[in-house]
Amino acid sequence: MMKRFLTKILSVTLAFVVVFATSSFTMDMHFCCNKLVDMAVLSKAKPCKEQESDKSSKECSLGQKDCCSNSTLTKKADDNAKKAQFDHSTNNTVFLQTFFYTYLNPFERLELEEVPFINYDPPWIERDILVLHETFLI
Repeated sequence: MMKRFLTKILSVTLAFVVVFATSSFTMDMHFCCNKLVDMAVLSKAKPCKEQESDKSSKECSLGQKDCCSNSTLTKKADDNAKKAQFDHSTNNTVFLQTFFYTYLNPFERLELEEVPFINYDPPWIERDILVLHETFLI
């Protein structure tokens, strides 16, 4: 049960990694007085002139003409991802069969033999039969 759950989590995680690696996006950020004011993914960030307060405008205007700046991060898609190709030649097939037979078969779980009479008691012996028939090992 736990193994199936972990396998599902791993497969979903790997799917997201593949989608993230093969897609591209742009993140636009707007800074005012070296503080992040707005951040947008796949669109332009809003300028801070509408959002400036009196305090921030006084601090930014001392000695600086324009204290606001825009920054853009672009993550380009990786187009090098290709499908894996496997050559099905006879040499590869023979090697794989030999590998699985030699290295993986010994680690398979062996089935326990089923004993049909495990729940039954052995018969109760009233007399010692060997002594009764006088058969002794010498």
